[in-house]
Amino acid sequence: MVATGQARDHTVIMAEAQSAGRGRYRRTWISHHGNLYASFIYNAEERDPRLSYMIAVAIAETLIHFGMHPKIKWPNDILIDGKKVSGTLTEYAGRFVIIGIGINIKSNPTVDKYQTTKTDNYVKVDKSDILNKLMKNLDKWRNTDFPLVRARWMDLATGLNKIVKYRGENVELIGINENGALVLRDGSRYLMAYGDEISMQ
Repeated sequence: MVATGQARDHTVIMAEAQSAGRGRYRRTWISHHGNLYASFIYNAEERDPRLSYMIAVAIAETLIHFGMHPKIKWPNDILIDGKKVSGTLTEYAGRFVIIGIGINIKSNPTVDKYQTTKTDNYVKVDKSDILNKLMKNLDKWRNTDFPLVRARWMDLATGLNKIVKYRGENVELIGINENGALVLRDGSRYLMAYGDEISMQ
């Protein structure tokens, strides 16, 4: 749609299932029927490293609205009881940003590297209700002053002040700064990282 000029701000593309779902670094995202798979197209004049945090808070707040207790794993994976329930892929195309969001509702895949879960394990809620609340929350948090987004992200983040692996080194995860950079501490030295992969211990 973007390539052919058909894309418009606030376009939402839904899929019942995906045969080639993917996440960050082209990792496979298993996409069985019954879950939420949506790509949201928004106007984007320039890249914004803070956007991932706005999205994460919007998804977490959506699940909180329905009585769940999610946490955010940097930058925008959503966990419940330490298990992944939602993932996001953000890509810029032309004058748009495409935010792909997957939320496990009816099923959750078996993955080697981490545990997964589904919202049905906690609350019975229709996919359409989650989608409607999510759309409202995406608009709300994308238009919220970033200091408030940052504060809420820090409230919901897991792994703060814990040791993580960054570029092969053990460092402490401090949080994010006002520009959306990941703040890490290596002894007395602070590191600012944008978009780099960290792994939780």
